[in-house]
Amino acid sequence: MNNLLRIAIDATIKAGAKIEDIYNSHDFELKIKPDSSPLTKADIAANNIINSFLSTTSIPIISEENKEIDFEIRKHWDMCWIVDPLDGTKEFLRKNGEFTVNIALVLHGKPILGVVFCPISKELFYGNVPDKKAYKLIVCEESLQRENWFEDIYRMIPKKRDAAVVKLVGSRSHMNDSTLGFMTALRTQYPSVKILSKGSSLKFCLIAEGNADIYPRFAPTMEWDTAAGQAICEAVGFHVLSKTTLLDLTYNKPNLLNSDFIVVNNTITLDKKWMRI
Repeated sequence: MNNLLRIAIDATIKAGAKIEDIYNSHDFELKIKPDSSPLTKADIAANNIINSFLSTTSIPIISEENKEIDFEIRKHWDMCWIVDPLDGTKEFLRKNGEFTVNIALVLHGKPILGVVFCPISKELFYGNVPDKKAYKLIVCEESLQRENWFEDIYRMIPKKRDAAVVKLVGSRSHMNDSTLGFMTALRTQYPSVKILSKGSSLKFCLIAEGNADIYPRFAPTMEWDTAAGQAICEAVGFHVLSKTTLLDLTYNKPNLLNSDFIVVNNTITLDKKWMRI
């Protein structure tokens, strides 16, 4: 598993470097896709780099920027990569640095490896769910020594939660009435609720580090938006739960659209009435 994880890490770092070059050039070549989401040449360039790395594994790839493959073919896949070459394109266009490269490996619908890399902050998060280990490092020349990536000095252990405070992280771009209602309900059990904002899959990483406790997402997302972040959270023992079933999100579904979900520190007890907001 760690050999596959190394390939995914290499891919995210190379793709991130290309994204950073385009970010600094201000030449984005912005287009609008049929679903009204933005597309830049950074998305396309990063996707090409990632495909070149992952194709060496002979494991099929689901990517936001690849042509969607019919489920009649995908249903026979035991394992697949799920990729978002540039998660947070809106944050990229706003020039706030809160965008990432996401790669996950999924086995029988469950994420088992995940990598999230922020090209601007150089923060690299990665997790191995079967080993129950997640890591964080700042990418620099020293950290590019691949044999060191799984040393304990990079191991991510979530900070102990302050029982008196719940830190809720939300999207900068997708706050809505359902999320606000959830916050109100949360305050009935936890009087002190601190609200944090973050873009892209960095929200998952805040949870995994213990810098936030709960992330409700009651707006549309696709599998490539969440698979890598979910792997990292699960590697430290936390969960990404469907709002309707309170079961872990699954992947390579007939429809690649996720249900609404909640990412939660395992010390938080969810009240089912909050899910009906």
